[in-house]
Amino acid sequence: MALYHNILVVIDPEQDDQPALRRAVYLNQRLGGKITCFLPIYDFSYEMTTLLSPDERITMRKGVVSQRTEWIREQARAYLAAGVQINIKVVWHNRPFEAVIQEVLNNHHDLVIKMAHQHDRLQAVVFTPTDWHLLRKCPCPVWMVKDQPWPVEGKALVAVNLASEEPHHDPLNAKLVKETLALAERINHTEVHLVGAYPVTPINIAIELPDFDPSVYNDAIRGQHLLAMKALRQPFSIDASLTHVEKGLPEEVIPDLAEYLDAGVVVLGTIGRTGLSAAFLGNTAEQVIDRLRCDLLAIKPDGFVSPVTVDDDEHD
Repeated sequence: MALYHNILVVIDPEQDDQPALRRAVYLNQRLGGKITCFLPIYDFSYEMTTLLSPDERITMRKGVVSQRTEWIREQARAYLAAGVQINIKVVWHNRPFEAVIQEVLNNHHDLVIKMAHQHDRLQAVVFTPTDWHLLRKCPCPVWMVKDQPWPVEGKALVAVNLASEEPHHDPLNAKLVKETLALAERINHTEVHLVGAYPVTPINIAIELPDFDPSVYNDAIRGQHLLAMKALRQPFSIDASLTHVEKGLPEEVIPDLAEYLDAGVVVLGTIGRTGLSAAFLGNTAEQVIDRLRCDLLAIKPDGFVSPVTVDDDEHD
């Protein structure tokens, strides 16, 4: 399987340091392939001025695009000098996430890497509206890189859904594990852990049913989840010591375990749905993501179709 051979790096226009490009080069050196540095830019003032003719506005746009292209080339100078294959593409577009997704669709990128900001080391990663749009709508995996060094012997933590009766979850769980193992094997033999969360006993049931035994209920639920985790890990020969079935809400269990393990990245699935709900990740995934303090790799299920189309050329 050719894994992540055509990486799209979304450049941060606000700073000279580019952690996303660093991570992309790190992956490229181990996986091969090519990197495209991508920057959508837009300046409303150029569009509004009545002093310029349409031709003059186009010329100004081209000038800005050229300036930013050279600026990116300077950021990538050391990598280019070392022989890393990096393409640079700057486009004029007023909706960055649409520009990124259209680039993915047009040029068949298999991974998007973008930097996510933190206020300080003790706080969770802060996601922008563009980040959320990409996580919800980008058809290929999205890797959100925090602007902190990768931890020494950083682990990969795969968040799996062991409780759902919906048929799409089992193949998505398997896809998450398969892709993470393939990536980890190529990148320093990174240790891969799996985590699933199971719910605590609903208090209202314990109150309303006097004969209800919460400990029996908890044991039964935990047992179901342990069996599901065993069924998931065994085909991949993952040792039981690398799997974690924890009581609590996923949005608390997963970030807490990631911090305990000093994980470098959490891998989770973002469910693609049809119709109006296609824009949403699902509440659980969004709450988990909001609390993470490490990198995030979000992977869509097979068959996901982005709501963004490739035929919007008016901003190019």
